[in-house]
Amino acid sequence: MTQLTDNLPVHLTDVLAARKSIAPFLQPTPLFNYPSLSNMLGMDLWVKHENHQPIGAFKVRGGVHLIANLPADQKRAGVITASTGNHGQSIAYAARLFGMRAIIAVPQGANPAKVTSMRNLGGEVVFHGEDFDEAREWVEQEAQDKGYRYIHSGNEPLLVAGVGTYALEILEKEPQVDAIIVPVGGGSGAAGVCIVAKSINPRIQVVGVQAEAAPAAYLSWKEGRLVASETHTFAEGLATRTAFALPQSILRRHLDDFVLVSEDEMARAIVMLLAHTRNLAEPAGAAPLAAAIKLRRQLIDKRVAIILSGGNLSIEQLRQVLSAEGGPAFSLV
Repeated sequence: MTQLTDNLPVHLTDVLAARKSIAPFLQPTPLFNYPSLSNMLGMDLWVKHENHQPIGAFKVRGGVHLIANLPADQKRAGVITASTGNHGQSIAYAARLFGMRAIIAVPQGANPAKVTSMRNLGGEVVFHGEDFDEAREWVEQEAQDKGYRYIHSGNEPLLVAGVGTYALEILEKEPQVDAIIVPVGGGSGAAGVCIVAKSINPRIQVVGVQAEAAPAAYLSWKEGRLVASETHTFAEGLATRTAFALPQSILRRHLDDFVLVSEDEMARAIVMLLAHTRNLAEPAGAAPLAAAIKLRRQLIDKRVAIILSGGNLSIEQLRQVLSAEGGPAFSLV
């Protein structure tokens, strides 16, 4: 095991500390192998089930770690954040654990199931703007005006360290994994995987995946600078219009590959995961399987872990996926 020596604000020791921080509140999630999927793809495929978290998504790891480590004055003041759903649920869940106020701005048209969950967890949900970035801009001003602790959904070292703990769990159970495929919205999850995987075994390939219809993080990684892009994806977990500086600084140095997947490819992956694992995946959570299908020729006979990052698919979204004209095909040709 080697500690990364580059000048980054998050290191393996931070992820190890995060594991201790979240252990009283969160249990490790399963890592399961599904022979039917492995046989279809020609690789030894393992699924990391972050959809089994209490909020149905991986983000809760970062939220609990960050909130647990806030100074007392910030806990008293309360926190504010912007989210399309899973990050907001994470902050609401963690704030409830510590008896804090949490204000979460969501865009108009946010996933109703995620909004309901945030409210049930005690979060104060405010609708603002047409997309995540408009909600985020409002939150930044509100935090400045009223003294709340603003929690950025990506540029927070404690969030990156917290979500990186699922990579530790993968490598403890399957230390011989050859590749890990992780969805990228803001990029905190992929950054955490890079920190852990490259510290423990630099030969592990870390692959990011984003929606073709929301490619800001992908374009930023490719061009080596922060790039903005329009978002037109049903994968709200991937729908960020601007890339985030902290995750990008890690991804540029340590991410091995980055692929884009279409809306149809994510829809097909949702159905495949439901059929073969009996698990519901939201579009972002299904994106790694879509990427594994796209990359299957170069991953043949490899041991591959994919991150099912969340299962918060609304009933209406599931109905639309299943009733799409012709239905998502199961053929990999």
